[in-house]
Amino acid sequence: MTSRPNDIDLATQAARLGAVILLQHWERLGKDDADLKSRNDWVSRADRESEAAIVTFIRDHCPEDAILGEEGGISAEGTSGRTWIIDPLDGTSNYLQHFPMWSISIAVKTDDEITAGVVHEPLRDLFFTAERGAGAFRNGQRMYVSNQETLDGSFLATGFPFRAQQFVAVYCAIFQEVISVAKGVRRAGSAALDLAYTAAGIFDGFFELHLSPWDIAAGSLLVTEAGGVFSDFSGGDRWLERGNVVGAPAGVHRDLLNVLARHVSEDQLDRRAANRVLPSQ
Repeated sequence: MTSRPNDIDLATQAARLGAVILLQHWERLGKDDADLKSRNDWVSRADRESEAAIVTFIRDHCPEDAILGEEGGISAEGTSGRTWIIDPLDGTSNYLQHFPMWSISIAVKTDDEITAGVVHEPLRDLFFTAERGAGAFRNGQRMYVSNQETLDGSFLATGFPFRAQQFVAVYCAIFQEVISVAKGVRRAGSAALDLAYTAAGIFDGFFELHLSPWDIAAGSLLVTEAGGVFSDFSGGDRWLERGNVVGAPAGVHRDLLNVLARHVSEDQLDRRAANRVLPSQ
């Protein structure tokens, strides 16, 4: 009996199938070809077809696993205790504007922890991969977070809370403090790629509010397996459900948490989000 390929091999093969579709549509689809899911949140034919190809492949090879996809929600319940978390096109707005920063993100969650993750950048044919306890790699070469020790002089990535306007005021206060000491802050529009680049030592850290599980599941493992620290805004482990994340080398992560603590806590975000109100600045 032939053994099943490991999760990284399966995720890589699935991502390649999604990438074929995305590359076929690249620069042929624009924002007029997309549907608005919610304010500033778009979905296109490319997203849907990429997800369908990825999900079909995973179902064929892992019929007992659950599947959570951005476009299809929970499309298979599963009985194995394992869930595939899929973003078939992270950076849809970039893609539709023909801005070349977008990716595919696929992760495996076993019980309560992420155990495998792949972020694929099709335009450069880059694969960022990680398995729990086995390290993180870029196209097969081991990668590590940067050796930056403090927030002062760091080169960071972030994302604006464009889908959650209730967080804009507190985000801007945080951003103002960060840019007063950082060397540079970039907002490229694909959280999965931002985390992959953080794991590769390109960025010295990443922080963002109100992300979805498929945005961060694979990238979280890339960062930790590359030697970094990943948490929610209060340093806890509820980032997958809350979507507020910080990933960085230990010293930068510590300094970012100190900045965040001066402006907001996870409990405050929890209590106020439902009422669309944040602590006064």
